[in-house]
Amino acid sequence: MSLAFASAPLSAEQARAESIGYQALAYVGKRLPLQVLCSAAGHYIGTADVDGPVSRESVSYFRSHHAAEHALQTGRWQQRLNP
Repeated sequence: MSLAFASAPLSAEQARAESIGYQALAYVGKRLPLQVLCSAAGHYIGTADVDGPVSRESVSYFRSHHAAEHALQTGRWQQRLNP
């Protein structure tokens, strides 16, 4: 059985409503809060744990931390469905 089905009883929409990372839950089995993270490609909405970044949840990268935070707060971002 796939880990995605065993540990991700939530849909992407439900995970987003709960402000947790769908990718992190579906593919890593971790229920982590959404937050703004930064990589060499830019700022993005994702999840992290004590060891560092776990998932990139947003399709897009944002030009600034402020823009990504605004997108997260207003819900104006698109969820990645596949890693």
